[in-house]
Formats: sequence, C-alpha cells, structure tokens
Amino acid sequence: MRLDLAVAQRFGLSRRAARDAVRAGRVEVAGAVRDEPGMELPEDSELRYDPNRPARRTVRTSLTVLSEDPHFLIVDKPAGLLTVQTAEHEEDTLFAHALAYLHHRYRRRAWVGVVHRLDKETSGALVFARTREALRALQEQFRAHSIEREYLALVEGSVRRPGVFDAPLVADRGDRRRGVARLGEPGKHAVTRYRPIEAFERATLVSVRLETGRTHQVRVHFSASGHPVIGDSVYRRREGYLPEVAVRRQMLHAHVLGFDHPETGEPVRAISPIPADFEEALRILRRRKATGAAQKNAPIARGVRP
Repeated sequence: MRLDLAVAQRFGLSRRAARDAVRAGRVEVAGAVRDEPGMELPEDSELRYDPNRPARRTVRTSLTVLSEDPHFLIVDKPAGLLTVQTAEHEEDTLFAHALAYLHHRYRRRAWVGVVHRLDKETSGALVFARTREALRALQEQFRAHSIEREYLALVEGSVRRPGVFDAPLVADRGDRRRGVARLGEPGKHAVTRYRPIEAFERATLVSVRLETGRTHQVRVHFSASGHPVIGDSVYRRREGYLPEVAVRRQMLHAHVLGFDHPETGEPVRAISPIPADFEEALRILRRRKATGAAQKNAPIARGVRP
C-alpha cells in the first residue's frame, strides 16, 4: 500500500492532506521520517503522524507524483497539459512542473530527461528520468517495447471480445492526419491489444495494452476499426451515432506504467487513478444503462375490463 493512502486511512485525512503531511516530514514509518508519498509499505506498518511538527520543506507545485527515487520521477499527467513545449514555446508544461517540483523539493538545480510523451488531452502515468544514465536505460526499454503500458479508453460502439490491431501507421493519410497504412503502403509497425471491460449503450470501456508506442496509436487504431475514442475531435468520423456523454476531451487514460529500474533492474510499477472527468462519463453511462434495463424489464400495464 502507498504511504499516503495508509496515512489517509489510519488518521482520517483526505488523500491530498495525507500526501502533504508526508512531504512535510510529519509522518514516521517504524520510527523514521519518510517523505515519499508513493513509498510502498505493508498494511500493518507502524505509523506515527504529528500534525504540529514543523514542515521540513514546502513544495508549491500542482504536480502529482506517483513514484520517485534518485533515478526517475513518475507523475500523474492531467488532461489539457502538454508534456513538453511545442514550436509555440509554451511555458506551462508537465516538464516545467517536474523541474519546479524537484527544485523546491531538494533545493538545488534539477535535471529532467524526457523519456516519452502523452497527448495533451490524454491523462495518466508518465515517467521522467532524473539522470542521463537513467534516461538512456529507460529509452532503451521503450525502444525494445519492454515497458508495461495499460490504457483505459471509452470508445464508441460495442466491442464484444478481446482482439489485436496489427496495422502499420502513416504520418499523413492524405489529410495531414495520422492513419492506418493502405495495402502496399509503407508504414511504421504498430500493435495494440485490447479487451472489453464494461459494456454500455453504444459505448464500451476497454483496457488497451501497447506493444509499440507510435504517436496517436490507440486513437488511430480504434478510429480505423469503427470505434473511435469518445471525445476525440481529430480521428472520429463525422457519420455515426455519438453517445450522449458531455466530455471536453478524449476519454483516454494511461492507467498503468511499469518498467525495470534503470539502476537495479527491479520491477517498478505505478498506477494512475481514473480522473474525475473520466469517472463522471462512466457514471453517466452506467446510470443510462441501468435506466434502460429497468424500462426494458418493467411489466406491461394492461387495461381492466369494467
């Protein structure tokens, strides 16, 4: 169990308050101060919380950290935030937040290496390297496709059984958008495995695991199959039924990220909780599903003869 979750449950704090208490050095595990909220520990660990202890440090950042050590930093990327700058030189990026977090936390100039990226409107777990050696090691794992990556996606239509998209992708399908290569057209190898988790009325929650990491891979593969990601304004075809779910971004979330530690080789795994907007979309779909089932099973009223 994560330290911040254990503190929240043990002392009746909110998850945010527990995380802040840990980072401030107000929590002891077995008599020693521990200030990493993502630290894993047994559920029966001896914990002590002193709300009046002076804070070790104040970290002022909107960054949510899932796991960290001297070699890497796994963060929870919110939807709507760029991973890194584009040609427009945006200042508000996940990369900038990571630098600010490390600077305030350790009071020295930080170094952060970009290992991979998530689309601006995709949320979830993302890892940065904290040393050049770790950057090379993690990038090599991505190139070898040995990284564990599981996404959750809400897609249009009914996905009834597990399957695999094994279709190469091209950078321009003819309209300056990425797409699946036509027969005989050269493209980059791309493999996406998926399985349905929960079915709704004309929509499905699916688990997606990537064997390759091409740009927009999940969105392009599902769009080409006739099941675009709900909320995707780029790859959704104009025709067809759109589930009546008010969302402001594509319902795609990087739920699980796992890799071998760049120094020790030990397995590292982080889970990003489903964000509020995604949960709200699920809640609406479940409510409509329940209402539809109730109406379908309701007894038919019959008239009574006088």
